[in-house]
Amino acid sequence: MDEQQGRPTRVLLVDDDALVRAGLRMILSSAEDIEVVGEAENGAQALEGVAAHRPDIVLMDVRMPVMDGLTAAKAITERPQAPSVVMLTTFDLDEYVFQALQAGATGFLLKDTPPRELVSAVRVVAAGEAMLSPTVTRRLVGHYAADTVNPRRREAAERLRLLTDREREVLGAVGRGLSNAEIGRELFMSEATVKTHVSRLLTKLEAHNRVQVAIVAHDAGLLDA
Repeated sequence: MDEQQGRPTRVLLVDDDALVRAGLRMILSSAEDIEVVGEAENGAQALEGVAAHRPDIVLMDVRMPVMDGLTAAKAITERPQAPSVVMLTTFDLDEYVFQALQAGATGFLLKDTPPRELVSAVRVVAAGEAMLSPTVTRRLVGHYAADTVNPRRREAAERLRLLTDREREVLGAVGRGLSNAEIGRELFMSEATVKTHVSRLLTKLEAHNRVQVAIVAHDAGLLDA
């Protein structure tokens, strides 16, 4: 349930394959704290669905007719009070998914994700955290930034000049895919203090979410050790 509003997490499913949507609906509807409020078969319908249903989370395929998931993700995340967008893909390293993360998507899920992990991922996103594991985070941001290291590194280093030493430590931990609780244990801070630092990082780095913060950490070379 949404702790502040006392209601289930509202999810919009977007995929051009009706069988995929049916499977996702069946899995998510089995959880009492998750409600599937609508479906769409392309990005254009997803935009209409977001306006009509006001979901908390949009689970959206990358490759669809009419309007692809990348274009739709950008349009959705630019809206005021935008829902979290999680991309669905058949491939674990899809360049379109990386672009979607840069555009503001919260993360991505493989379509063959086990049911229990799918439900857990939705809950994690609903709680305001990135749902990429440390391994996936490193692979994703590393794979697609490799051929543009120098210009990206200079830009990221410039952005880091705005941060305090403590914020840099938190940035590095976020970049490694750690949760707030894990960061707190590692840096000897309360979880509330970690949340404050993460909020400041989002503001200072002009990032939409933790995944974009992780990308900055990678570009700046904080994960090179």
